[in-house]
Amino acid sequence: MWAKVLPFVLALLFWVPQQEGWCQAERGYGSFRSWLEGVKKEAISRGISAPTVERAFKNLAPIPRVIELDRSQPEAKLTLDEYLARVVTETRIATGRQKLAQHRGLLEEVRDVYGTPPEIMVALWGIESDYGRLPGSFPVIGSVATLAYDGRRSSYFRKELLFALMILDQGHISLAEMTGSWAGAMGHFQFMPSTFVDYALDANGDGRKDIWHDFKDALFSAAHYLRAMGWRRNLPWGTEVRLPEGFDPSQIGPNQKRPVRGWASTGVRKLDNSPLETHWEGDTWIVCPQFPRGRAFLVTESYRAIYRWNPSNSFAVAVGVLSDKIGAEN
Repeated sequence: MWAKVLPFVLALLFWVPQQEGWCQAERGYGSFRSWLEGVKKEAISRGISAPTVERAFKNLAPIPRVIELDRSQPEAKLTLDEYLARVVTETRIATGRQKLAQHRGLLEEVRDVYGTPPEIMVALWGIESDYGRLPGSFPVIGSVATLAYDGRRSSYFRKELLFALMILDQGHISLAEMTGSWAGAMGHFQFMPSTFVDYALDANGDGRKDIWHDFKDALFSAAHYLRAMGWRRNLPWGTEVRLPEGFDPSQIGPNQKRPVRGWASTGVRKLDNSPLETHWEGDTWIVCPQFPRGRAFLVTESYRAIYRWNPSNSFAVAVGVLSDKIGAEN
């Protein structure tokens, strides 16, 4: 299969779309249909079957709600504490512990293969889709086509549209069931179509990679992706720490790596003021989004894997904090 897929993927990586920069307000439904014809020709030239494209594009129209949501993203970011209060709730912690117990056998199987701790996988699941409760109900083809046509990020979303068509063409999911967030993220762990193509797995051997309905496929795919992003077996994500008085802010961030012993020598201690544990392997660094008043965390290369999953320190810290709380009573 990869012999067929690889040329398509490589072609997408080096392809630059020619229809960017149009103002969405200046284009109507007729222009959208004309634009789709160009995408259709491109998709077929990349090896996607004409019947798949025709079926996916039949009666397709821009989705105004997708544009509205894309335009209404808040410019001011939440502080770390505000974000944690929103996503690491007591309900989510309690549900996470239930899910950990319910799926322990499968989670331990995944850990044995990929080195990803059960608590981390459950925390990712909880934050991404509230344990599968909120995977999104937007039609993925419609969402990514709307965003590709709109022009603000057309290059990125046109590629995602082509990957989504590829997923349909391979028979992993039906058009009606291919739903996700308004931005096209899909399934239990919210994979974008490109992430699906690169990392989704058929864990149960039924010939389909079903990250929407088959939790085994979704979980193995997520662990496969997290390990590819750099998760290191037996290396925790990090821990909250107390910085010494007068800590130099230039020492914060991934460019200031050193072993745990190096941080201990500067006076960094655990949150309870006890000495740092120094058995972690490799370099670590300090994350403190609201220095000097905010919380500080000593993090590892495993943390970087979570950050690569979603490049936000708030997201990565939240996954780590939630995983610790889920695992606290287990």
